[in-house]
Amino acid sequence: METLESELTCPICLELFEDPLLLPCAHSLCFSCAHRILVSSCSSGESIEPITAFQCPTCRYVISLNHRGLDGLKRNVTLQNIIDRFQKASVSGPNSPSESRRERTYRPSSTMSSERIACQFCEQDPPRDAVKTCITCEVSYCDRCLRATHPNKKPFTSHRLVEPVPDTHLRGIACLDHENEKVNMYCVSDDQLICALCKLVGRHRDHQVASLNDRFEKLKQTLEMNLTNLVKRNSELENQMAKLIQICQQVEVNTAMHEAKLMEECDELVEIIQQRKQMIAVKIKETKVMKLRKLAQQVANCRQCLERSTVLINQAEHILKENDQARFLQSAKNIAERVAMATASSQVLIPDINFNDAFENFALDFSREKKLLEGLDYLTAPNPPSIREELCTASHDTITVHWISDDEFSISSYELQYTIFTGQANFISKSWCSWGLWPEIRKCKEAVSCSRLAGAPRGLYNSVDSWMIVPNIKQNHYTVHGLQSGTRYIFIVKAINQAGSRNSEPTRLKTNSQPFKLDPKMTHKKLKISNDGLQMEKDESSLKKSHTPERFSGTGCYGAAGNIFIDSGCHYWEVVMGSSTW
Repeated sequence: METLESELTCPICLELFEDPLLLPCAHSLCFSCAHRILVSSCSSGESIEPITAFQCPTCRYVISLNHRGLDGLKRNVTLQNIIDRFQKASVSGPNSPSESRRERTYRPSSTMSSERIACQFCEQDPPRDAVKTCITCEVSYCDRCLRATHPNKKPFTSHRLVEPVPDTHLRGIACLDHENEKVNMYCVSDDQLICALCKLVGRHRDHQVASLNDRFEKLKQTLEMNLTNLVKRNSELENQMAKLIQICQQVEVNTAMHEAKLMEECDELVEIIQQRKQMIAVKIKETKVMKLRKLAQQVANCRQCLERSTVLINQAEHILKENDQARFLQSAKNIAERVAMATASSQVLIPDINFNDAFENFALDFSREKKLLEGLDYLTAPNPPSIREELCTASHDTITVHWISDDEFSISSYELQYTIFTGQANFISKSWCSWGLWPEIRKCKEAVSCSRLAGAPRGLYNSVDSWMIVPNIKQNHYTVHGLQSGTRYIFIVKAINQAGSRNSEPTRLKTNSQPFKLDPKMTHKKLKISNDGLQMEKDESSLKKSHTPERFSGTGCYGAAGNIFIDSGCHYWEVVMGSSTW
């Protein structure tokens, strides 16, 4: 029944055909809708009689009219009979197909159904509550008014009845160009809601249009997809925000931890300063006591000397007052001797007084410490050291590497890395050999091979496995032993402290060529080797030489072997040839 109803619906009013006209193109149209098309085509004040043609709203076929106008078109009686039978079948009750379709076509929301809708047909005041809303009439009715206005007979059987809805929701959206028409199409070209007249005779006649249902489903699907993506993005943002909040909390924890560590370290510094202050103050006090004790002793000595001198002066002055010459001579002789003796020995009688009140041994100079305190900050990775090639030395199997660093005070140790230079100009990563990557490295007699270290990245001059590591170097130089003669090596020095490490620029150093001498024990009998082992000549006195298994004994080739073994590399020696006949 629902499929049949879609075939019985007018393309203009979207209702069941009412008095349908049979157009020459075999499509049908309500008589009233056709009349509305003719009216909308006329300008204001113009009658519809002069209009002789209009377009079919379904196929755009041009319908020609005679002098009778719309009355000259045939009525589609068969279609009207089908509609009448359909309407009789749809009045069987609320569970009929038509009623079910009408309920699904316009289903009020829970918010609408909870509102009180008054009957718009009641004459009493206040009106009774509505029980149904007629979509066709666009009026809400109470039970009494509904029975009075909508009997079960034509044409009221085709009216659509739904649960009561507010008037504002019932009337729908009006067309912007035709106020009395409702929108029932969608113009794809202009992205706008339109009515049927806009498509037939309006400015959208040549535009691409779509049904509201198609556009509704498409837009709804797009919106649902975008909404799903937005919800997913919001979920990702929430997860990201949760991580950020967690990081913020961790930052707070780390900040508190570092602040506590800073306070602890500063308190320890203050404690050390306080202890040193007390210790130096004790030394100052001890020196003060010692100096005051010595000065007090000197004051006592001076006072004693002064008292003896004062007694002697008083006695001398008393004798000088004596006028009797005999008595004066008798008494003054002893006093004169004592005064003369005291005057002559004044240097002995006066004590050795030290007037030095300075503290020579207590010169305070905290400029270096103040500078260090002013530079208090978090420890950073040391500056990269620099290899001094002019100070580096080499032998045929050793190379001594010297380097300098700007901030040796903050460096805990150095690490020397070296490998054979292969001639490649690959980029050297300055972070591949971070100290933390090599927990197995230990101080060894010579070096530790990188082949023991798993996970070290590549990208150096040679493979990482060929690099040799000498860790935990405390001085600014190191001698590498056991190298190949006449070979170029790449050296890198790493400065390390608790904050990290920095590498020097790579430097190429070469070992000297390997000197050798000819071994007379392995020389052919007809050859003679000089005492320095560097010259060889023909010798006819071969019988004097003893035979050994190592000696060259061939007749076609006379040879002599050197006294060293060369295991790798490419080497050459220049040879000076003397005069010869063959």
